[in-house]
Amino acid sequence: MLWRKFNGDVIELPIIEAVENAIRRETEKGYRLKVCIGTDSQVKGLETEFATVIVFLREGHGGFMFIHNEKTRHQYTIKERMLVEVAKSIEIAYELCNLFSKYNVDMEVHADINTNPHFKSNDALKEAMGYILGMGFAFKAKPEAFASSSCANKVVN
Repeated sequence: MLWRKFNGDVIELPIIEAVENAIRRETEKGYRLKVCIGTDSQVKGLETEFATVIVFLREGHGGFMFIHNEKTRHQYTIKERMLVEVAKSIEIAYELCNLFSKYNVDMEVHADINTNPHFKSNDALKEAMGYILGMGFAFKAKPEAFASSSCANKVVN
């Protein structure tokens, strides 16, 4: 899985090492961290592009993120696509959760799913919430889900 920084620099290390290095560096500087993981997607013609982000928030001092992009030609219904986004976020959250526990870093999984039933993405809300909470992760949906609805969204649009 190829990850990069927002400025485009490729992250050469395995993501678990890069995240651990970032946590160590930021906590040594005295920052209290919170990590939010989210995925968004955009259908572009025959392709669907997914962007997964790991957002590091420095309490009171901004933040930074690591980004992974992926494209597929698979066709999804809106509900399937929302659940694939959630699955991609959970996959990376699960890979990293022991690190967050080790360093006492709060982590949330953000789903780009609207809590308003008038939106099509709302069809996937119950399943997504059950999936995330069932894995033991904190869950945020729109409008609080900025990692997916703002950060990852910026990457795929």
